[in-house]
Amino acid sequence: MKVLSIGAHALSGAAAVRTLHSLLTPAEVQNRPGQAGVVVVISELSGVRERLVSAARSAEGGGDYQEQIDAIRTQHLSVIRELFPAPRQSAVITPLQILLGDLEDILHGVQLLRECSRRTVDLALSFGVRAACGLVARYLESRGLQVQVVEDPGIKLRSADPIQGISGSAGGPLLSAPTGHEVADYPGSLEAIRASLRHHAAAEVTVVGAGIGGAAGGVPIMLKRDGGDLSAALIGAALGAELIELWTNRDGVTSADSAFVDSAFVLAEISYQEAMELSYFGARLVHPTALVPAMEAGIPIRIRNLAHPQGPGTLIRRRQTAGGPADGARVSAVTGIASIEPAALINVEGGGMIGVPGIAARIFGALARAGVNIIMISQASSEHSICVVFRKEEGAAALAALQNELAGEIRAKLIQSFDMKENLAILAVIGENMRGTPGISGRLFSALGREGINILAIAQGSSETNISFVIDRDDEARALQTIHRAFLEGSAVNGTGS
Repeated sequence: MKVLSIGAHALSGAAAVRTLHSLLTPAEVQNRPGQAGVVVVISELSGVRERLVSAARSAEGGGDYQEQIDAIRTQHLSVIRELFPAPRQSAVITPLQILLGDLEDILHGVQLLRECSRRTVDLALSFGVRAACGLVARYLESRGLQVQVVEDPGIKLRSADPIQGISGSAGGPLLSAPTGHEVADYPGSLEAIRASLRHHAAAEVTVVGAGIGGAAGGVPIMLKRDGGDLSAALIGAALGAELIELWTNRDGVTSADSAFVDSAFVLAEISYQEAMELSYFGARLVHPTALVPAMEAGIPIRIRNLAHPQGPGTLIRRRQTAGGPADGARVSAVTGIASIEPAALINVEGGGMIGVPGIAARIFGALARAGVNIIMISQASSEHSICVVFRKEEGAAALAALQNELAGEIRAKLIQSFDMKENLAILAVIGENMRGTPGISGRLFSALGREGINILAIAQGSSETNISFVIDRDDEARALQTIHRAFLEGSAVNGTGS
């Protein structure tokens, strides 16, 4: 049994819908007793989410939202007319027009009130997913498949401490609105999903809305853009799937960002831990939260490109053996490299910090209250300094929070006055084979030193699977290329995660 997640960037038009149908072979959709043949998690068409957000903002400001809705309507009608013969189009267009009419009514109310709550934003965003689900389901039915549509699969949410709200790989909130702090309740979600989908077990294909969860009073709460991946992972874990496929607009996980490194290549296989590290540090593959339910259930995830379905993509699974490939080919200790930018850094230092309990807690507490997400921390063993790194856009809030929290210590000269360094980049060198391998740090920093790249801060976890460091953003491309040459080019990296 397989779960497919079709991301918004991949669902770009009629050709993508046809490709999706071609993936659903008779062997794939053959249902077993009490189980659907395949579950397909559908996001909105490419660009629709952005148009819905723009429409909601325009309506809240009293402006014209109709242009965006008309563009959404035109986009869907174009796909429908390409997929369906003329006699069958009206059966697909009529539900779409009703759906968009309801959306227009909601936005008209927003325009009159000049207020768009988080609840309303989520409701508006759900229309894009619902429209795509209906369109895809009707097309699959027209190709002879038995299809059931489940817009809300039953994902349960729990409220998190607003100070500790989960952030995405881009540093933003997990949910669609800036004030949203709900996160998935995994145990509750698994049982609810089983109950929700049990009624559709007879269908060959079950089409599920991506990122819709926690409907309260019939109003959905939308997970962030990559919530479709989390939906697929939860559904896969709930149903005991053999594989979760995330169909995107990328061929898989690459050894580095090809925008910086021309020689970057697709990794055939990586571990869950490597995928988490790479995604957190900017590699655009799958959100770390989506990996958790799959990892706990031991379900492999494969990332593939819907525009090139013949490609194998990248398989993410639990590491099977400790070594490299059986043929003895050399395997790099490093799996991949990633970077986050632009970043900023504040170094808090002073003799008054040495041996004083609670200074670090106060620093982190002040930044948390200011809503600053700390990406990296480095502290000298002398306790003389603590360096915190975060996204550049959070810099002003971070500096003000720390200056206010530590004002007394600064006046008493226990802590030196500090400032902020901006226009920085954080690079992460990641690989499970780094664990216990001597000389990795030496090779890394020697290679960077030969290129004259200055390192401002370093951090390495005790797991030894990640070495992170901060450099000037102007050196980012050169540093990534240097590391890639030193560790990855010419090695049998296809065996790294096996």
